[in-house]
Amino acid sequence: MSKTTPERVDFLLIGAGIMSATVGTLLKELDPSADILVLEALEDCALESSNGWNNAGTGHAANCELNYTPQKSDGTVDISRALEVNVEFDLSRQLWSYLVEKGIIDDPADFIRSCPHMSFVWGDENVKFLRARHQAMSAHHCYHGMQFSTDPKEIEEWAPLIMRGRDGNTPVAATRMITGTDVDYGTLTRLLFEHLKKSSGVSVRYLNTVTDFERDSQSNEWIVTARCSMTHEKRQFQTPFVFIGAGGGALELLEKSDIPEGHGYGGFPVGGIWLRCDDEEVSHQHNAKVYGMAPTGSPPMSVPHLDTRIVEGKRSVLFGPYAGFSTRFLKHGSLTDLFRSVRSDNVVPMLDVAKDNWDLTEYLISQVLQSGGHQFDMLTQFYPQARRPQWEHVVAGQRVQIIRPTHKHHGGRLEFGTELISASDQSLAALLGASPGASTAAFIVIELLERCFADRLTPDGWLNTLREIFPTYGINLKTDADACRSIRAQTAQVLKLDNI
Repeated sequence: MSKTTPERVDFLLIGAGIMSATVGTLLKELDPSADILVLEALEDCALESSNGWNNAGTGHAANCELNYTPQKSDGTVDISRALEVNVEFDLSRQLWSYLVEKGIIDDPADFIRSCPHMSFVWGDENVKFLRARHQAMSAHHCYHGMQFSTDPKEIEEWAPLIMRGRDGNTPVAATRMITGTDVDYGTLTRLLFEHLKKSSGVSVRYLNTVTDFERDSQSNEWIVTARCSMTHEKRQFQTPFVFIGAGGGALELLEKSDIPEGHGYGGFPVGGIWLRCDDEEVSHQHNAKVYGMAPTGSPPMSVPHLDTRIVEGKRSVLFGPYAGFSTRFLKHGSLTDLFRSVRSDNVVPMLDVAKDNWDLTEYLISQVLQSGGHQFDMLTQFYPQARRPQWEHVVAGQRVQIIRPTHKHHGGRLEFGTELISASDQSLAALLGASPGASTAAFIVIELLERCFADRLTPDGWLNTLREIFPTYGINLKTDADACRSIRAQTAQVLKLDNI
């Protein structure tokens, strides 16, 4: 290890995706004099999960994702999880509006556009479920304006592709929220890093892989070692705070830090494949994100949907994703990632999850064994008149689902969301998991600030600026209907989005 004096920074962020971009941007707004270093193993930002073609870009507001609204045994629908995600997306809208008004982002249309969010089902039982879901959601102010229809002609007006050529004897139903959005998180990430790199005290270093963590014996600060893949030079950095926002690579880095709070966590990788159509004849007939029912046992990222996507200004239609399995934790990762993540403290939780999730295992095996013909057949269930030559296979990003340790028999539980893990001394935090991470990045960073920098969230510290960025900070938008309506109208105007 190098004997040279480590370079000291106030905040060290690992990974150049949407999470570190959001953390770095907020920290710089709250503390303009801060020295911030971002280390990224690849040659540019947003090349993994934040890349526009590696995620759904839904602007998750839980408008259309049916897996967020489970049906209870009595037939009623639980919308509590959907409401949480819905108002978390409001915080992202507030942050982006602030950045537009401050001139950090010139044109919001570069990364976000209005795009109706729809749920679409067929069959008597599914129609009954969607009706109950609509009744529960439309009764709440957060879902004001949600439309419901069982009329094939009306649904065809909303989304022509999903209705033309469909068997008229099968009952169908759809809901629609015109306030939905399409977000190009890759472009947003690049815009934020372009701003950060121009800011004084900020350094973004690509092709630098973190290889080691240790504590400085005198200051108790972190000494982080990184290796440049071009020069093979190792450098050390000293910092009082580390954020690990490295997507699928976060678990291995959390294990390297060896903080007790990270012990026992494991990961289960799930890949994705899209069918993509760039033909303008098709893409200009579809202006919606249409989500269906997830197959039994499937992970949330595999909920089928036919999406309008605008990535780097180009309009396309995506369908999928089809789940795949790889032992890689990153699209650019190693086949040994999964095996290297197994340690003595997480092997029991991982085996426990394997034992209790055979339906997921069977689902992934069936997906891997599917032929291109089977995948296209699934598309035609959503888009009956789809023509195969117009569609190409696109490999999406890798996701690593969280295996959380439980106290019961020292076992584990498979989680499908995101989780922020922080050290007891607030010196390090890591984000694990996948959906709806990018869409709720602002909420996650607020949680990070409250956990790790509570002493600075005071009127004499960061609090006033935080409230300027997030006007509803401290207000519960799930219960305050007036505040919810007001802030949505404000952010819609700034971001040039449809509002009801």
